[in-house]
Parts: sequence; C-alpha cells; structure tokens
Amino acid sequence: MLKTLETLCALPGVSGSEEAVRGYIKERAVKAGCTARTDLMGNLIVEKKAAGAKAGSSAPTKLPHLMLTAHMDEVGFMVKAINDSGYLRFEPVGGIDPRIAFNRRVWVGENRVPGVTGLKAVHLTPLAERSKIPAWGNMYIDIGARDKKEAEAVVSVGDVAVFDSDFVRFGSGNGFIKAKAIDDRFGCAVMVTLMEEELPMDVTFVFSVQEEVGTRGAFGAAFSVKPDIALILEGTTSADLAKVPGHKKVTRLGEGPVLGFMDAGTIYDRGLFEQLRDLAVEHGIPWQIKGRIAGGTDASAIQRSRQGVRVASISAPVRSIHCPNSVAKVSDIEDGLKLARLFVEAVAAGKIK
Repeated sequence: MLKTLETLCALPGVSGSEEAVRGYIKERAVKAGCTARTDLMGNLIVEKKAAGAKAGSSAPTKLPHLMLTAHMDEVGFMVKAINDSGYLRFEPVGGIDPRIAFNRRVWVGENRVPGVTGLKAVHLTPLAERSKIPAWGNMYIDIGARDKKEAEAVVSVGDVAVFDSDFVRFGSGNGFIKAKAIDDRFGCAVMVTLMEEELPMDVTFVFSVQEEVGTRGAFGAAFSVKPDIALILEGTTSADLAKVPGHKKVTRLGEGPVLGFMDAGTIYDRGLFEQLRDLAVEHGIPWQIKGRIAGGTDASAIQRSRQGVRVASISAPVRSIHCPNSVAKVSDIEDGLKLARLFVEAVAAGKIK
C-alpha cells in the first residue's frame, strides 16, 4: 500500500482540480474489475462486487449498503491576478497556515509550471512587521517570468498551484514518511488497496472532491449512493511535539489509527465506534481517540443526507497537516488498512450493533 500512497501523494489535486488523482484511481478500479463513474461534482464512485458475485447481481438484502469514503483533494493555492512584473498573486484553497506558505516550491497549472512563493525581503521589512504573520495579499508566486505577457503565456488566472514535495521514508527502520497531501491520500490508498482485494460483500467506494473547502462533494455522493453505513477514512491532526502539553497533542504518531467519536462537525454513531474499538482490541491493533474536539470530515455531510446515515471514521495521525512536509508513521497507516478490512468483514458477517 505504501507504493500506492507514494504515487497518490505525488499527484496534484487541489480542491476543485482533482482530475489527476481521479484518473489514476479510476484506471486502477477498472483493472480491478470494478465499475466506476464520475458524478457531476467530480466524485469518483466505484462499485465493487462481493467475491464470486456475478455482474449485475446484488448483495443479499439483509446486508446494509456499505460505503467507504476518502477525499481526493488537497490544500493549495489559486492564482487570482498576474501583475505587470509577471508575479502571480494568489489565495489559499483550504486551510493553510500562512506561516508555512512562504518560500515554498510549487507547481502551477496543468502544465506544472515551477514556481516559488515569495514575500518582501526581510531587510525591506520594518521591525514592527517582522513578528507578524504575513498577509496572503503580500505574497506572490515567482515563475521566472520577465513580465505579465511572458507569465500569461504559461499560466492563467484561475490556475491552481500545489506544493512541490517529495515522498521520503525516514527515521529508525524507515518507520516514518514525509510528503504533501497525506491528508487524505492515506484514505484513498486504503480504499484502492481494498477495492483490488476480494471482499465478502458489495462495497461502494466514494473518492470525494472538495472536502477541504467544506465537504462539498460527499454531500451529493451520499444522496446518489444512498448508503446505510459509511466509513470515512481520513488524515487527522497530530501535535505530539516537544513542549506541547499532553492534552494538546490531539493525537500521537505510533499509537495506532484514530477512531472518531466526535469532532466539530459530527457526533459519530456510537455502535459503530464501539465495533471499531472492539475489532482493534480483539486483533491487537493499537488505537486512539482525539484529545481535542476540532476539525471535521466528510461524515458531517454524509450523516445528514436523506433520512440520515450511520457514520464511523478511521484516521491516520499526521504531524504538520496541510503542509508541504507532513509526517505520518508507517505502522499507523498499515494498521488503519487492517482495521478497515476487519470492519468490512464485520458488516458482511452481520456483526454490526
């Protein structure tokens, strides 16, 4: 699965421009014998039949309709203007801390034009400004253009820019990875892996769009798919750093996947949470909960669709989330896959509470 995650993290997929990610996953889905369609929002909806099922057949009616969801999009930038000197003015797409956006390598537009984010030089900055968080309006992207005409020949207003960041394994025994977009290419990689396996029941996989700007894609997908149960696979915040008090670390790398019970947008189904917890305990999989109620997932949109949907979540803890160099631990990622697989098996066996 790590090779799949590496490939996915390298692809550009800023909210609203998820084409590269969707195309790669769709190709894998078709090769795996699944049916795949793209809805009007851009969500990729993949149908995987139970092992041994014939094309056109359906699962036994006693089984709930299970949907697994992960979002394809990542945070990034959108070009809003090109000035006379050929510099690109931009706005963030999704939640990005402006403190980490300065002096970063980026790719701009479909042609992947290389650029670097910039700001007024420090020796030109008054002392009073140096301790302040830079405003987005004061930043620019330098693509090496001599003037506006040269810049407009390769980029356009409305183009998106994505962090340029390598996927690197590091640490003792290569136990850690660093990359952009681990949130939520982790969830996508888990789902790609599962859809290529033999499964004990029919499963719908939804690779959603525009989660980072308000869980927009998942809402429409939930109405289209009409699930009874939805398992959301995500990346979530970890702040397990030096001098951070224990209760503010939120989650910790190496302590297993994070099981959702509540966040800023959702109170998760209690029975499903307990099922995930019990599966983890039974199979010796470490697990944890968030120490701070914050953030949100596609569950907030899915849960409220139609007459309501039972939702659960499995997340990988990620340091420096929404940054060009996010960090996750391999064991948490692999355990997340194991637990998701066990959950599908439990639903198929009628064990859901």
